[in-house]
Amino acid sequence: MTVHHLNQLLLICSLVLLVAVAAVRISSRSGLPSLLVYLGIGILMGQDGVGHIHFNSAAMTQVIGYAALVVILAEGGLGTKWKEIKPVLPAASVLALAGVAVSVGVTAAGAHYLVGLQWRQALIIGAVVSSTDAAAVFSVLRRIPLPARVAGMLEAESGFNDAPVVILVVAFSTAGPVEHWYVLLGEIALELAIGAAVGLAVGWFGSWGLRHVALPASGLYPIAVMAIAVAAYAAGALAHGSGFLAVYLASMLLGNAKLPHWPATRGFAEGLGWIAQIGMFVLLGLLVTPHELGDDVWPALVIGLVLTMLARPLSIVLCLTPFRVPWREQTLMSWAGLRGAVPIILATIPMVNGVVGSRRVFNIVFVLVVVYTLIQGPTLPWLARLLRLGDDTEAADLGIESAPLERLRGHLLSVDIPDGSRMHGVEVNELRLPPGAAVTLVVREGTSFVPLPTTVLRRGDELLVVTTDPVRDAAERRLRAVAQGGKLADWLGSGGEER
Repeated sequence: MTVHHLNQLLLICSLVLLVAVAAVRISSRSGLPSLLVYLGIGILMGQDGVGHIHFNSAAMTQVIGYAALVVILAEGGLGTKWKEIKPVLPAASVLALAGVAVSVGVTAAGAHYLVGLQWRQALIIGAVVSSTDAAAVFSVLRRIPLPARVAGMLEAESGFNDAPVVILVVAFSTAGPVEHWYVLLGEIALELAIGAAVGLAVGWFGSWGLRHVALPASGLYPIAVMAIAVAAYAAGALAHGSGFLAVYLASMLLGNAKLPHWPATRGFAEGLGWIAQIGMFVLLGLLVTPHELGDDVWPALVIGLVLTMLARPLSIVLCLTPFRVPWREQTLMSWAGLRGAVPIILATIPMVNGVVGSRRVFNIVFVLVVVYTLIQGPTLPWLARLLRLGDDTEAADLGIESAPLERLRGHLLSVDIPDGSRMHGVEVNELRLPPGAAVTLVVREGTSFVPLPTTVLRRGDELLVVTTDPVRDAAERRLRAVAQGGKLADWLGSGGEER
């Protein structure tokens, strides 16, 4: 490749990224998941579109898709709050395992008896579409004010169920007879156990190291966090475990460890997540051949109907009823089983392995994902309002960024007071920070000043709080408690809670 060709490639990539970034705004206003916009860009650039780019490498798509999924799961794990998923972790785990089994069986039976697919093809489709897509769930649900329990359960499920589904798809796509079900169950349990152990170990050691070692530049923290998350995937995969589960658990530990310069790290991870989604969806759009989809539209609609109206609701009822989840939450979760790029990427596995009819499987999955994402995504907010599951009253989370002061054995906390914070109207002395912590500066409407004990805090203020190392965590807990409960946080029982 010459320098001229490289310059042309860079220009094309930058234009695609600019168009895709503009599409984010369009999708957020219209309520449509960005998946559809990016797939559309890829189709327009493909051989049936205006770009006439011929791309048919399923193997390359699979490799790039796996790499993008690692980044997306890392970003999702970093944004998952442990306090929200801890109460629902058992239910989400059962849903990610037993729920997937129910969904695979029911969907495969529908594909075999209603569409006429061979059992191997039917099982592959059933496994592929039984995974809720992490990218779709993270991007759509975080724009909908759902109760913490529902949102936490859906996010945890989408982070956990990729691992067993990948194992099933690989097993069904191998040459020769499919292994006995008990062998698959044992393999799934072993890989999940190894992946969980590796992810928790890497996440714990990584967060411990970042909290105790002051890096020379703040810009190194986001890079280090993402490097640790990717290392968790690689270590889990090399240990013959689930790398996807490892990266999600490691990222979740990192995201809840109160690392230095956390807002910058969070923004960096979100940016990488968007780039991964854009690249993955555009590549999938390039891989599909639209003129070949005509014969597979009807089978995709039938299988999608079985999945959406029977398999998903049945798995929700069977898995969540023992946990006494109310029927309204079960109804919403049945409809919130969003599919995205992950099923399409998994559909490339049988293509790479040369399974008979794998191209048709890919086309059916592609049509199914596009059609039902178009239906489910925009209607989720409407259904949440209909079921009265909106949660608009929750106070906005307090943004706290920490910068370690290594030589002084202290920390400088930068605290932004958002619009919904109950810290508005609280005097500085009413914060009642622990000894060893003090508000040293307030920035208000572009002007900074040293506050008095009677200074009243307002929405939009930025506080600089200096703490010694031993009381750093206590000071942050106290700030979050006041942000949630106001000046009466102690009397409301939130004075010492971690929020």
